[in-house]
Amino acid sequence: MREPRVTNAPKSVGPESNAPKSNAPMANAPSGPQPRDLPPAPRPRASPDRTLHMIGNAHLDPVWLWPWQEGYQEARATFKSAIDRMDEYPDFIFTCDQIVLLSWVEEQDPKLFARIQERVAEGRWVNAGGWWVEPDCNMPMGESFARQGLYGQRYLQSRFNKIATVGMNVDPFGHNAMIPAILRGQRMDSYCFLRPGQQESDYAQTLFWWEAADGSRVLGYNIPFEYGSPPGDVVGQTEKSLAQLDRTLGEMMVFYGVGNHGGGPTKANIESIHRYDRMGSFGRMTMSSPRDYFDEILARGEGFLDSLDVRRDDLQHHAPGCYSAHSGIKAWQRRAQFAALSAERWAAVVHVTDGIEYPRGQLEGAWKQILFNQFHDILPGSAIESSYDDARDQLGEAVAVSKRIITRAHNVIARRVDIPHEDGTQPVLVFNPHPWAVETDVDLQYGGNPTGVHVVDGEGAPVVHQRSQSTATTDDKSRGALVFRAEVPALGYALYRLRPGTVPTAGSPLTVSESVIENDHLRVELDPKTGWISSLVTKATGVDVMAGVDGTQHTQVCDDPTDTWGHRVVSYAWPGATMELKRIVVRESGPLRSRVRIERAWGASSLVEELILSHDSGVLRVNVTLDWREQAHLLKLRFPTSLVDPTATYEIPYGTIERPVDGAEEPGQSWVDLTGTVDGEPAGLTVVTTNKHAYDVSPGSSDNGNQPSIGVTAVRSPVYSWHDPRLLDPEGFYSFQDQGIQRFSYELVPHAGDWRAAQPARRALLAGAPVRAMLESFHPGDLPRRHSFASDGGGAVLVTAIKGSEDPAADGGADLIVRAVETTGAPGRASIELPLVGRTLDLEFGANQIRTVRVPKDPAAQVVDVDLLEWPLDGKPGE
Repeated sequence: MREPRVTNAPKSVGPESNAPKSNAPMANAPSGPQPRDLPPAPRPRASPDRTLHMIGNAHLDPVWLWPWQEGYQEARATFKSAIDRMDEYPDFIFTCDQIVLLSWVEEQDPKLFARIQERVAEGRWVNAGGWWVEPDCNMPMGESFARQGLYGQRYLQSRFNKIATVGMNVDPFGHNAMIPAILRGQRMDSYCFLRPGQQESDYAQTLFWWEAADGSRVLGYNIPFEYGSPPGDVVGQTEKSLAQLDRTLGEMMVFYGVGNHGGGPTKANIESIHRYDRMGSFGRMTMSSPRDYFDEILARGEGFLDSLDVRRDDLQHHAPGCYSAHSGIKAWQRRAQFAALSAERWAAVVHVTDGIEYPRGQLEGAWKQILFNQFHDILPGSAIESSYDDARDQLGEAVAVSKRIITRAHNVIARRVDIPHEDGTQPVLVFNPHPWAVETDVDLQYGGNPTGVHVVDGEGAPVVHQRSQSTATTDDKSRGALVFRAEVPALGYALYRLRPGTVPTAGSPLTVSESVIENDHLRVELDPKTGWISSLVTKATGVDVMAGVDGTQHTQVCDDPTDTWGHRVVSYAWPGATMELKRIVVRESGPLRSRVRIERAWGASSLVEELILSHDSGVLRVNVTLDWREQAHLLKLRFPTSLVDPTATYEIPYGTIERPVDGAEEPGQSWVDLTGTVDGEPAGLTVVTTNKHAYDVSPGSSDNGNQPSIGVTAVRSPVYSWHDPRLLDPEGFYSFQDQGIQRFSYELVPHAGDWRAAQPARRALLAGAPVRAMLESFHPGDLPRRHSFASDGGGAVLVTAIKGSEDPAADGGADLIVRAVETTGAPGRASIELPLVGRTLDLEFGANQIRTVRVPKDPAAQVVDVDLLEWPLDGKPGE
């Protein structure tokens, strides 16, 4: 019977890493017959009056210092070991999380999986966590967290007829503040985590209530010391855990078992627990599970539960550098998430309109690739270099599947749009994947026309447009390019036409030079010495949120001696060198938009920022191309402001959070806001980004002219999988991250003191998932030239998902699943229009509430509130 491999100790450094790695008992442990061979004996009266719930587990990183293929094999080996220990020790209980591991074992060893099913039914194999993997818990979108539980819990229900009721993310490096709401929506009432440890955080409680902004609560348990142990005697694990635990609780959990590369509890682990329990050394030691522990706590009643502290905040920080390590995986992940969400929406549309089968299996496969690569050593950038070849391929597969679904759906819809023949014209259909109407500039490549073209809408009215640079570099002029303004209905489409010949355009409010970009809403002044903004005036208020800022602060390059994770980093807001300005060039000046190119260099690296202002916009967009060739350095893009007494707000999954203006390196979704006053007037600046997740908001000081600022960590280049305290050999050969070209964008959104009015979440979603324009042909059809299939109205309630139901509809197809979240922190009502099924949903929302409904295709059938698992709120699992 296999004993676990012990090649990997827990991910920690310090004295515990010197623990013995033999299965033999430690020298100070009693020897002799094992308790299972002895008759029961009472513990000494002097034994501490407490119960230690010993949680046998095997934390297995499917990817970290090894590729996923090795993790695949180790899942089978580890689970076989756990099953063998159950055969040998009738009281042994094993706790398992990360549902992907069960799915791997099911497909490679059905007999072993059948034995696991028997032990689950017996109650000795306990599945916890309920998520596909232990993901990074800050960077994925809210809908990804919903899918972690959707696929994880449904898998458990289908294979074991029992879902997880305890959330478990023992190894991720921080936890966003909306996780309690997500867990409750997935039928879990408690949460176990290790990181950040008490020495890294601003809380000291072992057990506490964790409450999300919508009021949802779970019992949180901060695992003491480590989630795994060496393979021998558990005395060290127990003593060090007790040193960190709140011993006034009386009942505590201690996790044990070889982990990281799997392994699990060993014979020596288990027998030492029996021995110390009989001796009474630490009190009562019982083989247990997190569920058993939390049930004991809940049974104490309201008096005790009301005495527990309540935390209404996130749980940070363990490894702040991981939010900027490996820019590639961040970009690939974001792209794949957007693609899958869009594919779900369009697949649901054509399922209803045209009876096209809803591709559940394809979408589930795509999502599982996405969820797997959100694992807390992949998405944070801390895995070995070769693992990112696999991640790129797997996420590329998810994108390719999603694009095929989207393209098919768009063509199914397009063939039904009525497009009358018009000589010499080229029809263009623009599809909007978002459930609110958008006005946006569309870049289009088209078949070249020697006389030029102009753009009209579906009714023949002229549309603002201008020529742009083709992506094809040829002499035959077979391809042309232009950009035009499109107004597209919510989750819908609009028809436009390219007509031959150019036409005069009306005067434009845009003016542009190398020092000023201006329209009727915004005036941007550039300092010719620094190449950065010295003034950003909103004309409606006259407020300048960047008056007199120091442009030399915009780029900050500095040495980065920290490891891949950024262990023990508090802030990356360090003084740094300014990239040298090379030139400022006006690239575009037309009736629709202006574009100014700013080029910089430092060392062997270059940075190009193209500032784009549309004719009617109050927002400045910047497209960035960074060619990074530095090792062990980082680049901060900093946005100094003239704001006084500012507050900072960050986007998190399904919500927002205020954090101190103190320069700390913080995780975020796609935007950060700084709001204060300018000359006594309320004002603010929101920075919206694509593909970036590491930010700081720093206070003004004498060093920066008292200019509070937002910082975005654009790039870090540490050595792959370098974990301190290992020191790098000055003569060694290493591979450094993020060498080469990367592209992203950001928007500067000035506002009059309320970021909610600027709707940064919707801006970020549109920036990450633009509309799609496709060339179309002439044909009759039964659909109009403009149409919407679903709309949330663009207000405080944001629809985040429209998809087919996981459970079949009455006709064997799929009903609609619609999910929305209140985004402003205030209760209210929302009308969600669903022309797709002939309905309007009039729904109440509490502040920050996530609400999901199942909408039958039959307009006469009842709409049902469901949870994040798509089961009725008052129903049993699987109903």
